[in-house]
Amino acid sequence: MELWEFLKTVILGVVEGLTEFAPVSSTGHMIIVDDMWLKSAKFLGEQPAVTFKVVIQLGSILAVVVLFWRRFLDLLGLRRMTAASAAKEARVEGTGEWAQTGSGRLKLMQVIVGLIPAAILGLLLDNFIEEHLFSTGTVLIGLVLGALLMIAADKFGPRRPTAHTVDQITYKQALGMGLVQCVSLWPGFSRSGSTISGGVLLGMSHRAAADFTFIMAVPIMAGASALTLLKNYKYITGDVLPYFIVGFIAAFVVALFSIRFFLSLVNRIKLVPFAIYRILLAIVIALVFYL
Repeated sequence: MELWEFLKTVILGVVEGLTEFAPVSSTGHMIIVDDMWLKSAKFLGEQPAVTFKVVIQLGSILAVVVLFWRRFLDLLGLRRMTAASAAKEARVEGTGEWAQTGSGRLKLMQVIVGLIPAAILGLLLDNFIEEHLFSTGTVLIGLVLGALLMIAADKFGPRRPTAHTVDQITYKQALGMGLVQCVSLWPGFSRSGSTISGGVLLGMSHRAAADFTFIMAVPIMAGASALTLLKNYKYITGDVLPYFIVGFIAAFVVALFSIRFFLSLVNRIKLVPFAIYRILLAIVIALVFYL
């Protein structure tokens, strides 16, 4: 095991932590950083490299759980959020308002409603997506179309949101975000980019849409990762396990900071700057791969 190989796994973990929840497509960044430069498949092996990317994604998921733990306990009925705990939550997250007391709280069923469309479609199309959509060309399409959706959200979204916080969203908005989330099954579209855009178009503030996106991310990403790990667990062997651990820790630590930073940023700059970045990223990938 060489130091440079360990550094490569750290870099990949950092890329995952930085991009998983920003609306910029972690898949697109992995193509640039790994497929074009680091080439983890050379020292991990082809299939272990695929499994490695699933494991470091779990690091990002854990970061969401750590940051939103009060919210998840409240959703599960294990902890009731009071006005005092809501204020504390807002301070921990850095910006925005959090839970209201009483009936005006986000409910577990709203999260489930948001999860159902993509969960069903993902299970039905899992093999097709893996076999036919994970290519540079399809990612480029996803990057550009996802950017156009984000621009449309900022341009045509209501000027006066009906849901300023995640606790004010309706079941209709939750279902709408779930339906829009289906397009993120196309690699490069970005799950957070599509769902935040959908939420804004449905009348949610950027921050409320981002909060709900991150809350939905935990079960759907954990479920998808679990399915992949069940199919590929045999590739997590003793010789590659240290790489997996290092990458997981790097993704977790970086995601803790990047999620907070993004939540403090999204209400100020909206989505268009991220859309422009995605289009530039697509141009870079196209130039490297096709010229």
